[in-house]
Amino acid sequence: MIRQVRLSKRAAKNYQNLPQQIQERFKALALELRTTGPVQRQWPHYGKIQGMENCYHCHIKEGRPTYVTVWKVTGAHRLEVT
Repeated sequence: MIRQVRLSKRAAKNYQNLPQQIQERFKALALELRTTGPVQRQWPHYGKIQGMENCYHCHIKEGRPTYVTVWKVTGAHRLEVT
């Protein structure tokens, strides 16, 4: 089942300023979100965000600086990256 992955306005703006390597890792995560859904256990530090329903995060690069992606299920087949 293919899901729609949408970037919030702020995420889209920040994406343009990311280094190329991080953009490529984000594209890989977005592709996996589209094809397999919001649960991404194979990504580092994946987890559900406590206190928020249907909201998840993972690290797309560890170390310094650390890059974290946060996404929320907004519908049956929709995810929004914030």
